Amino acid sequence: MIYRPIGEILTEKFGLTPQQLDEGLAIQERSGGLIGQVLLQQGFITEETLCHALSHQLGIPVMLPLEEQAIDPSLVRKIPIGFTRKNRIVPVCFDDGFVIVAIENPFNTQSLDDLSVLMERPVRRVLSTGSEILRAINRMFDQSVDTAEQMIQNMEEEDSGRLIHELEETEDLVEATDDAPIIRLLNLILFQAVKEKASDIHIEAFQDEIQVRYRIDGILYPRLSPPKRYQSAIISRVKIMANMNIAEKRLPQDGRIRRRIADRDVDIRVSTVPTQFGERVVMRLLDRSSVLLSLEDLGLSEINLQRINRLIRLAHGILLVTGPTGSGKTTTLYAALSKINSPDKNIITIEDPIEYQLQGIGQIQVNPKIGLTFANGLRSIVRQDPDVILVGEIRDLETSEIAIQAALTGHLVFSTLHTNDAATAVTRLVDMGIEPFLVSSSVDALLAQRLIRVICQNCREPYKPSEELLAEIGISPLRASEEKLFRGRGCPACLGTGYRGRTGIYELMVMTDHIRAMIMRNADSNEIKQEAIKEGMVTLREDGVRKFLDGITSVEEVIRVTQE
Repeated sequence: MIYRPIGEILTEKFGLTPQQLDEGLAIQERSGGLIGQVLLQQGFITEETLCHALSHQLGIPVMLPLEEQAIDPSLVRKIPIGFTRKNRIVPVCFDDGFVIVAIENPFNTQSLDDLSVLMERPVRRVLSTGSEILRAINRMFDQSVDTAEQMIQNMEEEDSGRLIHELEETEDLVEATDDAPIIRLLNLILFQAVKEKASDIHIEAFQDEIQVRYRIDGILYPRLSPPKRYQSAIISRVKIMANMNIAEKRLPQDGRIRRRIADRDVDIRVSTVPTQFGERVVMRLLDRSSVLLSLEDLGLSEINLQRINRLIRLAHGILLVTGPTGSGKTTTLYAALSKINSPDKNIITIEDPIEYQLQGIGQIQVNPKIGLTFANGLRSIVRQDPDVILVGEIRDLETSEIAIQAALTGHLVFSTLHTNDAATAVTRLVDMGIEPFLVSSSVDALLAQRLIRVICQNCREPYKPSEELLAEIGISPLRASEEKLFRGRGCPACLGTGYRGRTGIYELMVMTDHIRAMIMRNADSNEIKQEAIKEGMVTLREDGVRKFLDGITSVEEVIRVTQE
């Protein structure tokens, strides 16, 4: 049978211009490949457009979207998931003796034949997009795999003596296939953590058990407790994945794992420390495929957003972001850099570690082993003719002195400090040994922040908090009665917590003449804070209260995050 050319169909029925088709054909002639894929890669057509055009050309029906309930999860057990991903092909259901198969490339007859052999039945094609098929594969995998708890139970039911003997042999661990129980268990732990949007995985050794906990939205939740006898095998597997020394169990170690999990590129920073009952592992998950937030998405109030937008466009000075570890300081600074990033600016950062790659920005990784510290790196950056400098953290006098000199010589410097509020950051710099007059003349603003959990929108319900709770955050019952207040009831979407996702609360202290004068005379942080409040600064707790009254978070969450 002779089919009409796909390019002709696309120009006639789907809005492709003759110029775009000619350009695509020229690229195809140079590089090869299917013309539809070439046009898709050039951005001339969308996946859906190509799918419908192929349907028009070949007379094959389209299945978009691939609804979850339309797919039989039991089918996935008969097919290796690697095969379905590689070929962008997924079985949907049985129909009249045939297996209905969704496929992106209908000309890939080899994969259709292979699938027919695997399923032991003839196949019938329907067309879908590659991204829709990948989503369906991830859903099917999620439904078909055991949970980590089930995996441990299965391991327990096996011949445990033989299993442990195998696992304790280093050679078997290194050369183990994906069928090895410990490898499958660790893969499931990682998969569930990514699925539940965990930021950290803790594997902790105790006297009679090991415990695995996930940190989700800033809170640690116990997830499973494998038997103690699997401890050595699990930790050895983590070390192998992170290229660490599995023989060294007496000293702390750091490593890194890069994996593609559920169609996401995930970087995992691994840290081990020896404890009384064996090594303890913490894995920090960084999703490289996640989109960087903009300043507008961080939860800043309108007035603070306007002030930050003005501050990050200053010609020189220092903007310090303060808060404990895990409070979102780096995310805020990345959002600020992305906002001002342009071809006419030279922006250089020095970080430990580099958490996300920023297009068009030079990023330097600290490496103390070879003498590349924050201070040494910052000295070199200043000689690179930068307009904007980001120092990941001011940790010592030397780094702070160079940062201040850079600000005084015409550079805009962003950095972070570990302090509880904005005013304390001023006294911390003075305590480090910086002269008060240098702090007052170089620092333009200090932004303290925390991350606060957001009420789950799926199970949000109105309620009235107790008067004691309201009094603790300074809200009168009368004022509370005028607002519609909410809490999360708990549902599968939020894993029963009542919260899903986080936003920021902020305390922005902009340097004024009064505050600069107070710094010069060595006023303490409480005096500086009171003066800033008089001049209009909204404190962390007040910002949290506003988000509670707006129905974004709960009173309990505001108290938890802002308690002194």
